Amino acid sequence: MLYLVSYDIVDTKQRTKLAKKLLNFGRRVQYSVFECDLTGEQLAELKKQALPFVDLEKDSLRIYRLCENCLQNLESFGVKKGWEDDEGVTVI
Repeated sequence: MLYLVSYDIVDTKQRTKLAKKLLNFGRRVQYSVFECDLTGEQLAELKKQALPFVDLEKDSLRIYRLCENCLQNLESFGVKKGWEDDEGVTVI
């Protein structure tokens, strides 16, 4: 299943650490947005690793599940088209 993960983290150090963690799960498509092709187990692991960097009083982490119909309606413009453009992407 493809997920869109976005975040808004106030603390620069925590934001940088979170971004590095998310690179292990998917592809960065914008500064604070990642596309991740994950199994249920991988999604649980992403949450486990990401949530320690999120201050629930100040920050936000959003995870959107993108169904097949959603993907068919996806439009992308510019240099980064999306996860399907990367060959050899490894999801841990």
